[in-house]
Amino acid sequence: MEKIRIGIIFGGQSAEHEVSLMSASSIIKIIDKSKFDVLKIGITKDGRWHLYFGDVENIENGQWINQAVPAFIVPDPSRKYMITLQNGIETRYPVDVFFPVLHGPRGEDGTLQGIFELMNIPYVSCGVTSSALCMDKVYTKKILKNEGLPVADFKVYFKKDLLLEINAIVREIEESLGFPCFVKPANLGSSIGITKAHNKEELKDALFLASEYDTKIIVEKFIPAREIEVSVLGNENPIASLPGEIIPSNEFYDYTAKYFDGGKSKLLIPAPLAKEETEKVKDLAVKAFKALDCSGMARVDFLLSKVTGIFYINELNTIPGFTKISMYPKLWEASGLSYKDLIEKLIELAFEKYREKQALKLY
Repeated sequence: MEKIRIGIIFGGQSAEHEVSLMSASSIIKIIDKSKFDVLKIGITKDGRWHLYFGDVENIENGQWINQAVPAFIVPDPSRKYMITLQNGIETRYPVDVFFPVLHGPRGEDGTLQGIFELMNIPYVSCGVTSSALCMDKVYTKKILKNEGLPVADFKVYFKKDLLLEINAIVREIEESLGFPCFVKPANLGSSIGITKAHNKEELKDALFLASEYDTKIIVEKFIPAREIEVSVLGNENPIASLPGEIIPSNEFYDYTAKYFDGGKSKLLIPAPLAKEETEKVKDLAVKAFKALDCSGMARVDFLLSKVTGIFYINELNTIPGFTKISMYPKLWEASGLSYKDLIEKLIELAFEKYREKQALKLY
């Protein structure tokens, strides 16, 4: 059987560049090489595309760029391949399906997915619209709230207003949300740029920190809660995994706790929930996935209030972490789907979605 050529894309221009390297390395190491011919595609922090033909170990440590060849793609449906130009000679590397393992803006936010759509080529992950909506925490919450799904109270501010109205903004947050509260860039993941502010001074610092990563800032009401996550898989008929619970080593599950705390944070899989709670959170995860028109995969993050027992939907990650310690694949392993089989299922779903689109009369 002829192998499927899969273009695995890693790196990218977001602050989650290093996380992407770890995720992609894990996928490349485990993917079935008897079925898939892997084309390793790296994007530098300044947005330059390359093909990398070296050892996978050099991806995670960032040394891949030293052995990479500049490359590009053309958003043209007649050119389903990567292109290199060396010494005036053009070499083409055909691609059957793309697997972007890019976290954050310019990778997970619909921009890259738009290029794939212009190429008319299958790709793993959500489509353009759902990727953009889920990347933006504000629009995610607005849509979920409109669909009658539970989200915590929040406020939205813009970077341009901070210098002129910072005292008024702080006062409004104190009166409407209270302390502590969470301050986040609207478009970013891996808990980068997020602060739990306990007072006015911390809030001011938190707002300016978040503004370093995005022009739009979301401030969320603090809920004393357990952190529950559910993996969702599928297209029109998605299914949910068993839920997991995170016991962070820090005050909340920040970037350091996620990736660099030496295993001090604990992942409880499955989460110690009552049967009815497990079914409730799985149902909510699927409803959120459908409400935001997701396809392929997403990890749905919840806050389970310790006071009311209500599950609040915190956010959806359309290209969740895929490292060896990441919750998305670990939840599916606990649900009976191995890491290797999960990767193959995601590729199958990409082809399924592509075939359905080809049957439409779009033009």
